[in-house]
Amino acid sequence: MSETKAESTALETPESPSPENAAEEAGSVAVEAQAELELPPVSRAEFDQLKTEYEQLKGERDQLLDRLARLQAEFENARKRAERERTEFRDYATGSVVEQFLPVLDNFELALKSTGTTEQLRSGVELIVKQMEDILRQLQVHPVVSVGEEFDPRHHEAMGSVERLDMPDQHVAEEIRRGYRLREKLLRPALVRVVSNPKQTNE
Repeated sequence: MSETKAESTALETPESPSPENAAEEAGSVAVEAQAELELPPVSRAEFDQLKTEYEQLKGERDQLLDRLARLQAEFENARKRAERERTEFRDYATGSVVEQFLPVLDNFELALKSTGTTEQLRSGVELIVKQMEDILRQLQVHPVVSVGEEFDPRHHEAMGSVERLDMPDQHVAEEIRRGYRLREKLLRPALVRVVSNPKQTNE
């Protein structure tokens, strides 16, 4: 009975490959993998053509990089030139305005050195103010019209109200500080007191 069991066990166990067969199968797989990785042979003419195309693309790349570097340098130079011109123009404009006000400063200094009467000093200051107004007018700077006008928050800044019956409600009764505009641009609003007319308010 033991012999029968041994024979059945031998039949059920699969045969193990011999070392020689295993080496042969591994070598076959390696050859197949190498064959799959190998590139098709390239002729001398095809190689020369690929090399020429590579050199051409490399040259075009170098030209583009050089052009990019030149454009960056030109842009930087243009930016610096524009900034310099803007600074020069600002200095020229400032100098032009200051030059017109220097005579006004001279007249103020003369007024301070004056030994005349109070009335003479007042007359001198009035002439200086007129001189300044003339210069501002030449620069297209005009005062904001206020007293008697209807209150306009775009040009006026209210600093309080004044009760009056002789003026329309919400009109400017008094100018505390004059406002100015450069052509149509507001430089600063006029500080004013606004009319509060109880008669019109009650109606």
